[in-house]
Amino acid sequence: MATVQKNTRFKADERRRNADHVSFLKHKKFRYLWIALLLCIVAGVGYAMIDQDPRPNGGSWYGYTLGTIGLLLIVWLSLLGVRKRKITTGAWSLKAWTSAHVYLGLAVIVVGTLHTGFHAISWNVHWLAYFLMVIVIVTGIYGVIVYATLPGPLSSNRNEMTRAQMLEALTALDRQLESAAQPLDRQQSDLVIAALGQDVFYGGAFARLTGAYPLCKTKKALRSIPEGLGASDGPEERVRTLLTKRSDQLGQIRRHLRIRALLEVWLFIHIPATIALLAALLAHVVSVFYYW
Repeated sequence: MATVQKNTRFKADERRRNADHVSFLKHKKFRYLWIALLLCIVAGVGYAMIDQDPRPNGGSWYGYTLGTIGLLLIVWLSLLGVRKRKITTGAWSLKAWTSAHVYLGLAVIVVGTLHTGFHAISWNVHWLAYFLMVIVIVTGIYGVIVYATLPGPLSSNRNEMTRAQMLEALTALDRQLESAAQPLDRQQSDLVIAALGQDVFYGGAFARLTGAYPLCKTKKALRSIPEGLGASDGPEERVRTLLTKRSDQLGQIRRHLRIRALLEVWLFIHIPATIALLAALLAHVVSVFYYW
């Protein structure tokens, strides 16, 4: 009896571990993808089959229905940040909530577009809410793509090193370079010292996102000491070897910074745009009922 219970617990734990390793996009065999598709199909068929002239728009009963559904979905979707603070399992685990957030968020673009009735664009608060909704959804799609594709390259680049360990390795090379550069002529020595004094994180947000560092002083110092300039065991060759290692180490750190920036930059648009969308929706609803 004890053996049977132990095997049952083992199988349950194994199923739970397998479920934990399934991507949130595939959660419960794409449950929320099918729900989102069903919502889009029902909304589209309803819009197409209603015999009304002019066609349903935001001011029709069907438009109000779709608008209410879209509003409730957007408010619920915006609560994911609050939901992340509580880790639970079960039907509404964080993975389930995130999966629903992605697929139902995509469905909102269909519901919102049908709500407008494909009317001409106007420069007012109603269309402002629509454009903000599109921005939120597009940045969300970008977020899903990078979170699905970049963690692998990030892990490979780290090579089992933490960011602190990468910086420690660079510091160790700098100490060796500082001593090795002493026998060099004044010009070469100054270039090496300038490279050591350059901020590792120089270049700002643009450099982090693009990975382009055209003013890198380490590469400039490396170019000043051509290969084969001195004896194989001479100071020039030793400095060149250390500069090459430093350049490689900087490359690892900068790739790490770039991938991290690509993983995080969308949030600087997605979250403020979501807040602005909620404010625009409030203005949209108030104005609709004010002029109703």
